[in-house]
Amino acid sequence: MKMFSTASKLMTLATLALAALPATAQDTFKVCADPVNPPYSTKEQTGYENKVAALFAEQLGQKLEYTWLPERIGFIRNTLKAENDNGEGFKCDVVMGVPAGYDLTDTTKPYFHSTYVLLIAKGRGWDDIKDSTQLSNLPLERQEKLKIAMFDRGPGTEWLQKNGLLEQGVPYQSMTGDSEHNVAMQIEKDLRAKAIDMVILWGPMAGYVQSQAAKDSYIAIPMQSSPGLKFDFSIAMGIRQGDNKRKQQLNELIDNNQDKIQALIGAYNIPLLPIPVQAGKKDDD
Repeated sequence: MKMFSTASKLMTLATLALAALPATAQDTFKVCADPVNPPYSTKEQTGYENKVAALFAEQLGQKLEYTWLPERIGFIRNTLKAENDNGEGFKCDVVMGVPAGYDLTDTTKPYFHSTYVLLIAKGRGWDDIKDSTQLSNLPLERQEKLKIAMFDRGPGTEWLQKNGLLEQGVPYQSMTGDSEHNVAMQIEKDLRAKAIDMVILWGPMAGYVQSQAAKDSYIAIPMQSSPGLKFDFSIAMGIRQGDNKRKQQLNELIDNNQDKIQALIGAYNIPLLPIPVQAGKKDDD
């Protein structure tokens, strides 16, 4: 009887000890993310990338774990490709949103496709604008009143240049360098303050700006790609080059959850377009 009791105690202690051990790489879905980057990711896990990550972790039966770092220059090097301090494994394994075919990582198949949007605040004299081409055809005296955000890089600035509207641009940096506001948050703030009246903004960020205001506060005009100027892009997940098993696993999760993913993303007012077949060709190599 005593031997049984001792064995039982030892088994209980062993079970408790195992439960106290940190989760292994196989038990953990490790995501690299920016803690202040709505609508993509936030430390409170309210972004759509957080929601997709939670969905995948749940289906894999894994614990969701984040490595947080502002998404600036060096983000991939210091997260996805950075080893743990103890030299065992990497800090994180997945970046939930990168352009399909991104050159700093290997990428999964795309899981959504969106476009840049011309976002115009209503009630400021521009409610008659229904198409972006109207801006370049306005009378000069009206053009001179334009206050449109202009980034240091991106297709929106190129479009302004091609349409002779650079002088009406209000300059912004593509990376704010602000630990409390990302680009979408800054643009939303300045639109409210009337520092600008309109902006050509990537679809997810345009969706965020719209979500922060009363319904119908903005005119949203999807920008159309043309030869030499592309506005629509596919978004995939980034993994380390050579991490083929994880890539296959993520591709299967994307295939099996496409409807759920589209519903999650659509809830953030993000304009969604069909994913072009060619956008996933790299993933079949």
